[in-house]
Order: sequence, then structure tokens, then C-alpha cells
Amino acid sequence: MAPMTRSFDLRTRAGWFRLIALAEAVSWAGLLVGMYFKYLGSPRTEIGVKVFGPIHGGVFVAFVVAAVLVGVACKWDVATWILALLASIVPLASVIFVMWADRTARLSPDAAAELVTRPGGAIPETT
Repeated sequence: MAPMTRSFDLRTRAGWFRLIALAEAVSWAGLLVGMYFKYLGSPRTEIGVKVFGPIHGGVFVAFVVAAVLVGVACKWDVATWILALLASIVPLASVIFVMWADRTARLSPDAAAELVTRPGGAIPETT
């Protein structure tokens, strides 16, 4: 797993993907809070949905585009593509997907070769 100081290294696709995944999760949380106050909360107000709805929509599209770019660069298999797309739909799952992708070395450009050459493939060895 990458050290915390390099997690959001914006010189790499993976760094941008991590940042966009975090933004997607935060915008989901904001939208969920906005929906609570719109339908159940007191006072009832639509301001949260009006603010976080468009923000989340834009970040959602950015997450899908970033997933496509990173997936092509890292040569993801079909299962990883499906998980990435599901993570974009399920609230807060984008962060969980990125954590899993980091742990299984799916966010590095040479990830495909690394997973093929290792027996068992899924989790890289740590030194």
C-alpha cells in the first residue's frame, strides 16, 4: 500500500482517481444528508439536495471517466471493471473500492503483469 504522503499524488492517474473517489464519497454523504432534511428532517428544506445534487452528479461522471482511464492504463479484468462501476453507484463504496484496488495492486500501470506473474495473484507481498 502506498504511504499516506503519496496517496493523492496528482502527478499520477491513481492519485487523481483516489482524490475523485474521495470527492465522490463526500458528495454522496452530502446528498444523503440533504435528502434526509428534504424528506424527514426538521426543518424541511430542499437546499441540501439543490446544492449537493449537481455537485454529486459532476463528481460521479468524473469518477466514471477516471475509472475508465485508470482501468485502461492498468489493464483491469472484467470483474474489476464491474466492481468499479458498482462502486460508483453504491453510497461511499468508491473509497472502499480504491482501498481494495490499492491492496491488490490494481492501481499501478504494471498491475496486470504483476498479478499474472505471481502465484495466487491477488495481494502483493510486502517487504
